[in-house]
Amino acid sequence: MQSYLIHFIRHGAIADTLKGKYIGTTDVPLSEQGREALRELDSKYIYPGTQVVFTSPLKRCTETASIIYPQQNALVIDQLAECDFGEWENKTADELKGDKCFQDWLAGKPDAKPPKGESGAEFTERICLIFEQIVEGLMKTGNTEAVIITHGGVIMTLLSVYGLPKAKPFEWVMDNGFGYSVRINPMLWQRDKVAEVYRKIPVMD
Repeated sequence: MQSYLIHFIRHGAIADTLKGKYIGTTDVPLSEQGREALRELDSKYIYPGTQVVFTSPLKRCTETASIIYPQQNALVIDQLAECDFGEWENKTADELKGDKCFQDWLAGKPDAKPPKGESGAEFTERICLIFEQIVEGLMKTGNTEAVIITHGGVIMTLLSVYGLPKAKPFEWVMDNGFGYSVRINPMLWQRDKVAEVYRKIPVMD
């Protein structure tokens, strides 16, 4: 039976001045250092070939797609965007430490959410729905391999939900420009909605 390969790649780095801030739907571009680092990774290592590239609509992802897969016409999918941190966007944890709602959110309380933003449950529901639609789309169209260029939070959450071996989101952490490949067996997918995580990417030549 035909299996399907999906390669998750985290976008390249953004400006150092934004490190430590909650950058979700804020549409910042890659930094010049981030672009150069991606070019270096692409020259030293091997990113997987693919029949189709899906990307978050945010610049840091679409720019990553154009650097790593310049010959592909990437398909932009709004639902692959990072979590919407609402009024917490561009703020650090230190700036928010006095906010009780923020503390509840950090503690994982299901009803806690950033003001004007997404709760963890809403974010997970959104990205799981689109991922399942992508998988079903591959099976219907006959494409057997795809790349998804998106955000660290999206990748870690999806792998914690569907990935085998089972692991918590933080255990799937990855650097900018890196990611994971998963293999989907149609029978197992239809029965259990699971995907085998079989390697980190890019890989050495």
